[in-house]
Amino acid sequence: MCCFAQPVVSVTDTNIFARLESDGWQHLVYQMKFQSQKSNAIILPLPVKLPAQEANSLEFISLKGYKRFFDDLNKGFPLAPVESKKAEKLDSRDSVAGNSILKVHKVGDFIGSFVPSISDFERLDEQFRIPKETWDLLPSYSDYGFAVFQLRHLGGKPHPMAFKFQSRLESGKDASIFFPTVHIHDGKVHDLEEFDHSLFLQAPSYDEACGNYKQETRLVTDPATGYVRSKWTAEHFCNIGKSKSILKGDSLVHRLEIHGLQKNRDILAKLDIPKRVKTLFGLGPIGLGSAAIVAGLAGIVGMSWFFNRRDNVSTKRDMEKNES
Repeated sequence: MCCFAQPVVSVTDTNIFARLESDGWQHLVYQMKFQSQKSNAIILPLPVKLPAQEANSLEFISLKGYKRFFDDLNKGFPLAPVESKKAEKLDSRDSVAGNSILKVHKVGDFIGSFVPSISDFERLDEQFRIPKETWDLLPSYSDYGFAVFQLRHLGGKPHPMAFKFQSRLESGKDASIFFPTVHIHDGKVHDLEEFDHSLFLQAPSYDEACGNYKQETRLVTDPATGYVRSKWTAEHFCNIGKSKSILKGDSLVHRLEIHGLQKNRDILAKLDIPKRVKTLFGLGPIGLGSAAIVAGLAGIVGMSWFFNRRDNVSTKRDMEKNES
């Protein structure tokens, strides 16, 4: 789910994909099912790098030719979805505008606009914006930018919405991938909201930290990342060409399922996670504890070699005495 300019009857089956490039641009793809009684627009708050510029901070990408983007992503996870995560385990993020009309972009079936700041909503058609009084209830968005998609129909499952933006969360120990999941469906901000989300990401640090794909009666969350890793790299179950460089074919995909009543907030995937260390003799990652085990094994092997050699020498001497 997300922020709607007008009240909606229902929103379900929300899917979001995100990937952060090394140059600080974050890709984001969004799709959901919805029902509305009025012409509506989806508004996605974004932590854009400041100062935000209408022409340079965000680029829209049409995925009209890849409507099965999320269907294909799910093919990388052959078993049933992992159990929902509790809200407590999710991380969160508790330029002067002119008077000209914001530029609009034809993005597949959508009309897209980038709103550099809250004050710039005045440059957008009133039916496709959320009042400033509502944004005032979310002070953390005071310096955010906003991607706005005007919806063509009053309901259904539109093709994925896609774009990339210059992220301010791209570097340092707090580098993160941003998922816009705050809900505004009736012009009000509620502390709790009903979530029905599947989040997907690609990140080198997640590939390096996760273990092997685990198949039990359900998919198993990797303890290092908190996400379920795909069984294969993306090139084996997605059309990389149709994704228009959004997906990296040689990388895994990581998925998180969130359902039920949750805290109403955005979600961050921290990228600074420890790499998985190579294992020895199937004992698991070699850390301090494992190092002690390895040292113990080395000692046992060394002692065994010493006693075997001593016994062999003793046996050889006895044989030489008997022959003499």
